Amino acid sequence: MSLMPELSHGRRMLVLAICCMSLLIVSLDNTVLNVALPSLQRELDASTSGLQWTIDAYTLVLASLLMLAGSTADRIGRRRVFMSGLVIFTLGSLLCSLAPDLNWLVVFRMVQAVGGSMLNPVAMSIITNTFTDPRERARAIGVWGAVVGLSMAAGPLVGGLLVDSVGWRSIFWINLPVGAAALLLTWRFVPESRAPRARRPDPVGQVLVIALFGSLTYAIIEAPHGSWGSTAPFAALALTAFLALLHYEPRRAEPLIDLRFFRSAPFSGATVIAVSAFAALGGFLFLSTLYLQNVRGLSALEAGLWMLPMAVPTFLCAPLSGRLVGSRGPRLPLVIAGGAMTVSGLLFALFEAETSNASLFAGYVLFGLGIGFVNAPITNTAVSGMPQDQAGVASAVASTSRQLGQTLGVAVLGAVLAAGVGSSSYAERFVTASRPGWWILAACGAVVLTLGVVTTGRWARATAEGAARRLQGEDQRPRRTEVGA
Repeated sequence: MSLMPELSHGRRMLVLAICCMSLLIVSLDNTVLNVALPSLQRELDASTSGLQWTIDAYTLVLASLLMLAGSTADRIGRRRVFMSGLVIFTLGSLLCSLAPDLNWLVVFRMVQAVGGSMLNPVAMSIITNTFTDPRERARAIGVWGAVVGLSMAAGPLVGGLLVDSVGWRSIFWINLPVGAAALLLTWRFVPESRAPRARRPDPVGQVLVIALFGSLTYAIIEAPHGSWGSTAPFAALALTAFLALLHYEPRRAEPLIDLRFFRSAPFSGATVIAVSAFAALGGFLFLSTLYLQNVRGLSALEAGLWMLPMAVPTFLCAPLSGRLVGSRGPRLPLVIAGGAMTVSGLLFALFEAETSNASLFAGYVLFGLGIGFVNAPITNTAVSGMPQDQAGVASAVASTSRQLGQTLGVAVLGAVLAAGVGSSSYAERFVTASRPGWWILAACGAVVLTLGVVTTGRWARATAEGAARRLQGEDQRPRRTEVGA
């Protein structure tokens, strides 16, 4: 079997629903955990960097393994990898609920991430191969994006309720029944599919990716807490790994990261937009949760209710964004997303929106609007125009960009906050210390806005067409050089 067999409309909708279940538990896990951070800080005596690692240990491993999972699924079977991911993610969730201290929680979050890396990019590859009509696929991706909004709407409320009534460990229990149900439904209803031509593993590329992401994140998170001499080696390792990837990957016949994809301006733009938008999302959730509970003194449930002005627009705008991409292309959704995120960041950076209920509400609504519109054009641009037998790799690059962005957002804004607060209490210094972080968030929105215009015009489309022709032409003849074959 190679490509997925043609399915009826009802069966395609069922496959979409099953794939969305995996996205729900992965996305819900992140939003629920953010609400639980202050409770974790008190119970496990965690520092700011410790809180950062509870989030970034997950997103870092996820980002490092997504491309491997995508190419592996294309090679050995998407349903097989997807089901394995469900098992590992569910087991990791159970272990997280039993963690005796912060260090073990971070380790078990990494186990979760190994499973999570097999879910979302593989599910997106399944969706891409199920919905072959461009407009139908754009609408399906819009539904996919709406699930992210649903997780944002439900996550803070469910997490706040569970943390206040049962404790933070219960937030991991909700993954168990959903994971089990998704596993059974996948086994019963999702057909197996794989790429017609298998891609070989790239272990050297995989090690370089892990070294790059891991060392960069460590250097950023630990910079405010250590000397330059203790973090400089990790920054140097990140730079070395990046340069080695640029040198090594083009010489592979079947690389982990096919740099030829980036000859397409829309694909490159979607990658940078994903990093910027989700860096803003990760930093936004991190700062907002700590502010609402540690500065305003709200309970976890009250903080969850305050996050609804952000979550509801995300939920409502995601399917609208998918329809706009299908009917008018990605430019308008990206312009709306970038503009809304930029204005939201400026409200906090210039006018200290946290200090007024009305401005805080407006800032949350605008940011939710931006995140709601940004997801569908990222995903659709990343997979459209690419050879169908590389859908898993292309969608994995988009997913990796999201997770890397979220990792960097938490790392950078958390480091900025830690450096600004210093030894003072959160209540005394939080608003002033977080202001540089809001400027960074506004800059991320400006990047989304600018690239949304530049990479969606006639010139950008011409580069995408040229890249597709070269991909198809070069794939039919051997590379001149092969490293490690």
